[in-house]
Amino acid sequence: MRKIYIAGPDVFEQDSRDIGKRYANLCREYGYEGFYPLDNIVDFNQEKNKIAIDIYKANKNLIDSCDIVIANLNSFRGKEIDSGTAWECGYATAKGKRVYGYLDRNTSYQEQFPSEEKMSSKDGYIDLNGRMIEDFDYPVNLMIACSVEKIISGTFEDVLKVLED
Repeated sequence: MRKIYIAGPDVFEQDSRDIGKRYANLCREYGYEGFYPLDNIVDFNQEKNKIAIDIYKANKNLIDSCDIVIANLNSFRGKEIDSGTAWECGYATAKGKRVYGYLDRNTSYQEQFPSEEKMSSKDGYIDLNGRMIEDFDYPVNLMIACSVEKIISGTFEDVLKVLED
């Protein structure tokens, strides 16, 4: 049975364990074994830096053991994806894993900026800090968009449906 690592900022939600169980159950329904970062056993009765290192190593090992990564690429605390999720996608890609992402929108990255948050420049648009807003018609930064096999506008389950094809 192929294994899926479930990546994304869902681990920061108050009901994160329930989310992980729901995603793992969906994986089973589609013939996969799903692994969620919170499935790892970490000793939280030690100093914070040691906990962080243990979480990092456990998640890295979990990615190593999986065939596929499905990542929640929705914006997190801003207009970009969660930085931990970006790392997981990059690491998995470097390891030759199949990586898929999903978003709850189908707009380009540039379209995330409402008109009051961007200005025209000779080269396109800039944000209110004067920085270029990339425009490659991808829903996320080009480095993520070009490294994943497919980005689905939809849900975690919608990605599982695509995997069946």
